[in-house]
Amino acid sequence: MYKVLIVEDHALIRFGLKTAFESKEFINEIYEATSAEEAINIVKTHKIDAVIMDLGLPSMNGIDASKEIKKINKDIKIIILTSHSSEQEVLDSIKAGARAYCSKDINPERLAETVLSVIEGALWFDPKIADVILKAVSTDKKQQNFSFDEDYNLTDREKEVLEYICEGLTNTEISKILDVSINTVKVHVSSIIQKLGVEDRTQVVVKAFKSIG
Repeated sequence: MYKVLIVEDHALIRFGLKTAFESKEFINEIYEATSAEEAINIVKTHKIDAVIMDLGLPSMNGIDASKEIKKINKDIKIIILTSHSSEQEVLDSIKAGARAYCSKDINPERLAETVLSVIEGALWFDPKIADVILKAVSTDKKQQNFSFDEDYNLTDREKEVLEYICEGLTNTEISKILDVSINTVKVHVSSIIQKLGVEDRTQVVVKAFKSIG
């Protein structure tokens, strides 16, 4: 049973979100905030597990609010729910500690599943922004190497494949560079995904981006 905070300045959207989550068995209590400042005060006084954060808030925006909330409690999981999808906002959200980035047109059931999976440790980013993340990591990767804070026991070959994934290369392109079969590359990719504890290549890239962000 978890405590969730909804940060949204539009009353109708906030009501819809609260209604959608009230029936979920994993929800213990739902808190509401209409501004970043109100959200920060709630986090200071209650043990919140996850925050569903709008970006377009009055006064302090959702990105800055996320940074402040993570300072208060680094274990809080932040899920961005917004109609904004500019490249800079996506990347700044990830750097601010967001574990998920969802469009407001997401199905309510899918959103609930996402929130639960994020609370339990997963990452989830709308497929529409995958290209944005891949592009950003590819650009940064040319300027600096990344290293994870945690040792995931990747083999030297897996680290090599990971570098190519973060440059935006496909399995076919990686197989040609390494002069191995595409099936071999797929085995390496699957192993990387498993060791990093993520679900797909996009989430692999998100972790890599956060490490150099």
